Amino acid sequence: MDSLNKLWLSTGLANFELGQVIMMLVGCGLLYLAIARNFEPLLLLPMGFGAILTNIPISGLSEIGGLLHYIYYAGIDTGIFPLLIFMGVGAMTDFGALIANPKTLLLGAAAQFGIFATLFGAIALNMVPGIEFSLKDAAAISIIGGADGPTAIFVASRLAPELLGAIAVAAYSYMAMVPIIQPPIMRALTTVEERKIEMAQLRPVTKIEKIIFPLGVLMMAIFFLPAATPLVGMFCLGNLMRESGVVDRLSSTVQNELINIVTILLGLGVGSKLSAEAFLNVQTLGILALGAVAFSIGTASGVLMAKVMNKFSKIPINPLIGAAGVSAVPMAARVANKVGLEANPHNFLLMHAMGPNVAGVLGSAVAAGILLALVG
Repeated sequence: MDSLNKLWLSTGLANFELGQVIMMLVGCGLLYLAIARNFEPLLLLPMGFGAILTNIPISGLSEIGGLLHYIYYAGIDTGIFPLLIFMGVGAMTDFGALIANPKTLLLGAAAQFGIFATLFGAIALNMVPGIEFSLKDAAAISIIGGADGPTAIFVASRLAPELLGAIAVAAYSYMAMVPIIQPPIMRALTTVEERKIEMAQLRPVTKIEKIIFPLGVLMMAIFFLPAATPLVGMFCLGNLMRESGVVDRLSSTVQNELINIVTILLGLGVGSKLSAEAFLNVQTLGILALGAVAFSIGTASGVLMAKVMNKFSKIPINPLIGAAGVSAVPMAARVANKVGLEANPHNFLLMHAMGPNVAGVLGSAVAAGILLALVG
């Protein structure tokens, strides 16, 4: 009888708690978004599976000695995985549109307003019973507004590791929902005539310009914001590999094999933090709500800045490209192009929108550096 009792107590059925069941369903929900809806599948799939694994009772996968424990502390707690992701993103990024039209850098900067607005929103949430966000917590949460998953994970691992799971889920969920969230905001803030504006063709960009650009960006970070150099430096290294043309094998590896491996491990590591005790609380709901607000503010501020620039520019600027100032590359640029084509079938905005889109990647890294310098 004792043997049967011990056998029963060693099963999952005997040890399941309600919170674990709920979080496993959350993991299944992430898998549904990845597989059925194709929302950021490269990360949401391993993240959802990691959430299921970490909530298996008595498995010990996320405890000391477990696989997920070592994945998290080796790559996320140290900040290595987000930095390697940034190197891969840099290797896949073409700065040609930004170099050809440097004014769009302002749109990438404007879209980061959502980050700093959310910082104050997170602090204001402390008035809600059950929510107690410190300044570091608020700074980590605010990065969601940049729609940059690796940067959000990097900052959260430095400032608020206990909130990492909720912040990562919010950041990547809203990145995945760019095609759903952004168009209504873009249409509400622009007129039909503004959406029809056709922009002049961009000038050709030389190889020398593309090689000098990442080095120049790195120098600016070194001189004025050293706290941002881990992210900016890895991003510029990846981009220099791409544009130099002398290390094609390395560039190809960073763009494909390396970033794919790190993405799998990053997703599992983040999923390991989606345990019932860490996720099922009122603070998580606050983070998810703030993420939606942050992303909406970032989109709106980019569009409004583009409207202002169009008023004073001799060359017409379509305000829709301002929405691409968030760093969801290249999805935000594709959404701007799609909304523009709806208003004018001859209006191709994709290359113009890529300028503020890649500027948004740099902008979110700079914003992260500012927050780390101030409260880190």
